[in-house]
Amino acid sequence: MTIKRIVSVVMRVLSLPVLLIYRLEALCVGEMKAFGMVTQWVSLVPGLTGEWFRRAFLQWHTGLRLEDCCISFGTTFSDPRVVIGNGVYMGRSCDIGYAEIGENCMIGSSVHILSGLKQHSFDDLDTPIKDQPREFSKVTIGEDTWIGNGAIIATDVGRKCIIGAGAVVVKPLPDYAIAVGNPARIVRYRAGRGEETKRY
Repeated sequence: MTIKRIVSVVMRVLSLPVLLIYRLEALCVGEMKAFGMVTQWVSLVPGLTGEWFRRAFLQWHTGLRLEDCCISFGTTFSDPRVVIGNGVYMGRSCDIGYAEIGENCMIGSSVHILSGLKQHSFDDLDTPIKDQPREFSKVTIGEDTWIGNGAIIATDVGRKCIIGAGAVVVKPLPDYAIAVGNPARIVRYRAGRGEETKRY
């Protein structure tokens, strides 16, 4: 048995009580709130130990392998339906909503992946926005996509894309797109795409 395998097994054992706490909290406050609270706590475990510990907890919860994944310090999750592919790297202090992240994606620090564009309704002027209906939609990030620091992703991003630092993605992006700015616009496609630059 390799050292990595031993460490993985140890972390799975150590994170089991956290899973049990999550299950108990979910009975009291609901699965969504409980998942957010527990991942906030787990996000504060520092260093390499924290990376392994977060991965172990998410393996218990999601049933995914999460091989070679790195989930850095301060990264939290707000939706228990999250799906993370193998080989994903997440930088420090990310906030991940209802998302499906493809294999081998690189996500910079302080990236926010929202649960779609309709998380809050605001049509009723007589009701506070916080009390109006909410809609959480899955945002898909295609495999081998690189998202720069501080980007905000509110809708789907295709495979093998590059999203510039600080970009705000509010319209779906096709495969191989390189997009920057707020709102994000496509400046070109990655080599081999064979298409001219397109803009929204």
